[in-house]
Amino acid sequence: MGSERDGLSLDWTVPESRRAATARLDRLVTENRFTIAVVFPLVGAVTLLASAEGLLPDPLAFNPYFVLFGTLVMRLPLVAGVFPLVDRRAGLALVALAAYSYGIELLGVRTGWPYGEFAYGVDLGPMLFGEVPLGLPVFFFPLVLNAYLLVLLLLGRRAESTPLRLLATLATVVLVDLVLDPGAVAIGFWEYAAAQFYGVPWTNYAGWLLSGSVAVLLFDLGFDRAGLRRRLDSCEFMLDDLVSFVLLWGGVNLFYANWVPVGLAALLGAGLLRTDRFDFDLSETRVGSAVWR
Repeated sequence: MGSERDGLSLDWTVPESRRAATARLDRLVTENRFTIAVVFPLVGAVTLLASAEGLLPDPLAFNPYFVLFGTLVMRLPLVAGVFPLVDRRAGLALVALAAYSYGIELLGVRTGWPYGEFAYGVDLGPMLFGEVPLGLPVFFFPLVLNAYLLVLLLLGRRAESTPLRLLATLATVVLVDLVLDPGAVAIGFWEYAAAQFYGVPWTNYAGWLLSGSVAVLLFDLGFDRAGLRRRLDSCEFMLDDLVSFVLLWGGVNLFYANWVPVGLAALLGAGLLRTDRFDFDLSETRVGSAVWR
């Protein structure tokens, strides 16, 4: 028997019922790792900037289905990484978080609380009640889960301290939004009535403290933390989605000379480099295999 801490077995392995599917997902991501983690966000950044600058005609400019497809592809490493860990408890946490994210976003659109008054500037696909993007969990969940995983890696055994783990994750979530929102405002994804930090009001970040706290707590309660650690050890691509985030939104902010968000994106990149998980062999990817062949 493996030892246990906080009720979590440290001898976690991929459940037998999911081993075949997990292996297929792992192979898919590994063989396309460079394309997913690097090519897609760079193409995405160029496409978004071209749309914002009026260089792409309709229906290509800000095409919501292109945006959603590209986002889903970049999420693949994270989805593959957590797939074997989504049991009933984690599933319930995800359902609760989806309901909460829709609810607080609707509240924000209708009342301006807690993020500040804002409006969507482009079509982000099908809308729930005509007000909130139906794909909101696809955009929101990974921001929080990536922050949580990065904190687990950077803190190591210190992550066993619940206050330290939760506070560090919440701080990382806010850091992520300090990169995301200025870039999103710059290209016109949404706009705020008050503009204080690169077009974003400080109330938005206070709102993220609230929504981020709930999300971090639900992830912490829902997922087997020992399983996440074990999966992180065996799955080097699990944080590639955060690499994509840094490249895409760091690039957008760089184009618009949003220097503080660029610096914060670089800080996230430095944290990723510190985990020492991204020196992978291009020859193992489909792109690399084609070049070497």
